[in-house]
Amino acid sequence: MSLRVPPCSAGAPRPAGLPRRQWIARALLLPAAGAAATLGLGACSAEKPPAFRGIDVTGAPYGQKLRLNDPDGRPRTIEDFRGQVVLLFFGFTQCPDVCPTALARAAEVKRLLGADGEKLQVIFVSVDPERDTAEVLKAYTAAFDPSFVGLSGDAAQTAEAAREFRVVYTRVPTGSSYTLDHSALSYLIDPQGRLRVALRHEQSAADFAANVRQLLREG
Repeated sequence: MSLRVPPCSAGAPRPAGLPRRQWIARALLLPAAGAAATLGLGACSAEKPPAFRGIDVTGAPYGQKLRLNDPDGRPRTIEDFRGQVVLLFFGFTQCPDVCPTALARAAEVKRLLGADGEKLQVIFVSVDPERDTAEVLKAYTAAFDPSFVGLSGDAAQTAEAAREFRVVYTRVPTGSSYTLDHSALSYLIDPQGRLRVALRHEQSAADFAANVRQLLREG
């Protein structure tokens, strides 16, 4: 999956032959890229390249709140993780490729950070509350790292959280069941609880780790 957005592009129609899932993911980059450009950090600024290995969304008017339940039934918010860098990803446990890849990379990021790995909190938000029960979600995240936290809510709470982080997800029937198309950006929230970086799915664990280190130095 490629999530690359051509520099300075906006509002373009879906190119012929581009898969729908890829276009959804690409389109989700545009608000973030716009926020970066507003701050003078966009891809069109040759004089002042972004400091982060990703999309700098510092000051973006979204991604400021989150309230969902962990598998033990406790309401959790971004405030609960003050002092840590939060790596946030939206997905579902029956996702065949994107979600397990994202969480496996998150585990590698934690390893690359060494002792600072304890200052990283990975949060996996389910967009499939119908099937991702507390037990399923807890077992799924623990398979990648016991410290990872899965969060979920009812359909309305899930939709609200997705809107807050500009996440798109669509239910797609598959025979007698269904799957979900969803955007694949990961987000980094700094130790003060501020959304700072959006990372594309194809970026490396080294890119993620470099951003986390920078946020920890700032904090």
